[in-house]
Amino acid sequence: MDTARVAIVTGGARGIGRACAHALAEKGFDLVLVDLLLPEMQRTRGEIEAMGRTALVYEADVASYSRAQEVVDEVVAQWGRVDFLLNNAGRSMPKGLLEISEEEWDRTLDINLKSCFNWCRAVVPLMQEQGKGRIANMSSLNAHTGGVTSAVSKFAYAAAKAGILGLTRALAKELGPTVHINAICPGVIETELGNSLTRARGAELAEGISLERLGTPQDVANVVAFLATAEPSFMTGQNLVIDGFQWVV
Repeated sequence: MDTARVAIVTGGARGIGRACAHALAEKGFDLVLVDLLLPEMQRTRGEIEAMGRTALVYEADVASYSRAQEVVDEVVAQWGRVDFLLNNAGRSMPKGLLEISEEEWDRTLDINLKSCFNWCRAVVPLMQEQGKGRIANMSSLNAHTGGVTSAVSKFAYAAAKAGILGLTRALAKELGPTVHINAICPGVIETELGNSLTRARGAELAEGISLERLGTPQDVANVVAFLATAEPSFMTGQNLVIDGFQWVV
């Protein structure tokens, strides 16, 4: 059986997820990409295979626990292990309290927060059986700021991303010492999800960042690749902010 390390990346079709998949492949991981964007996932898989690694793709709604368990079971049947999970799938909802519907609120929490619960629940028993495993949950600077950098309300997204921080810290207590789990809070990153914001206010926002630029998916991927390795061996339950020090919001 292939003994290469295996990483699952939800939301792995494009943007930050795609960059993270590339960075993990460079670290020697084989990849499992999970998303609803099948053509984009196929493209990312081709790029990973061109790097000499193997990638599986699964078209799946990350808000479904049963689907998460199905994917993990299939990965175990083929590769026998999961070493790293990146809960990266996310969705913004630019509506205020009086505009958002209950269904939109629920869906925002399902994709951003419930998905972390689903995929952690699916992989943790395997990681415990293996005696080790690592998880990174993608939160957001919005968890700290409430989304005030946006021209529209993002309170549902901010609430979901703040929930990820609480989930991460609680699971670090529950799952240690076998499973290391940390959260990542990107600031303003130039991705498909944030394109409307960066197009409209990119230069203005960069003026309030100490590094005087917006972040890139690669900036986030570099940190994810670090967390996937054994190097941060005494780090768990932490929240890593990747924002170039955005001191003006």
